[in-house]
Amino acid sequence: MSLTITILGTASPYPRPDRPCSGYLLRAGDTTVWLDAGPGSLANLLRHTRLERLSAIWLSHLHADHTADLISAYYALAFADLTVPAPIPVFAPPGLGERLAGFFGRQDPSFLAGVFDIRDLHDGHRVEFDGLALTSRAVRHDVEAYGLHARHRDATLVYSGDSGPCAELDELADGADVLLCEADYPSPPAGEPQVHHTPEDAGALARRAGVGRLIVTHLGPALEPEDAATRAGAVFGGPTCAAREGDTHAVRG
Repeated sequence: MSLTITILGTASPYPRPDRPCSGYLLRAGDTTVWLDAGPGSLANLLRHTRLERLSAIWLSHLHADHTADLISAYYALAFADLTVPAPIPVFAPPGLGERLAGFFGRQDPSFLAGVFDIRDLHDGHRVEFDGLALTSRAVRHDVEAYGLHARHRDATLVYSGDSGPCAELDELADGADVLLCEADYPSPPAGEPQVHHTPEDAGALARRAGVGRLIVTHLGPALEPEDAATRAGAVFGGPTCAAREGDTHAVRG
């Protein structure tokens, strides 16, 4: 009954060979949640579970590198003779239904309801699935975006989603056992808002929040995973690694 996170995809902003875009499988007992559905992540999800067995899907924001495989998931669930006991709850910022409907050339997203039960996220949104509590927090990005706090018993995991450094993410990450943090930027941008972390920013967040372990993910094309982890760990001063597709991390309180 432990809380685990399995890495399905880590690339940004496009998939690369053997590296799908952002996707993770959060599990606690029989509860399974697909966190972000970046292109390529669905195939890796199916190595670990079946779509129709998902308890929920949770999308941090509506950029394509975090959502595009939801279209493939719809095709699988609607047209592949899979038996879905009930529509899968999909938690996402407002507008997801309309975006999916537009892809299918429709205006009214109600046709999705037989497969997806789309529910709008908001700051402080909380939902519980058999002892796994998920809480959202609005974070800093160039579109509406949410970080995630997941708790099962005494174990906590925080996922940054896409975000620049902000007080809200500091509060969300405070005391987490595991922080899964994006580190997209190789260096801070000059003259424009910072809507992603550098590896050093991720390490500084982990240090400020007093987390138990840091996993850096969502690395841009200019960053190599081991280099990003080394840079983040040097600032954090605690256990740090890069997210790797196929790895499963236990979250212990």
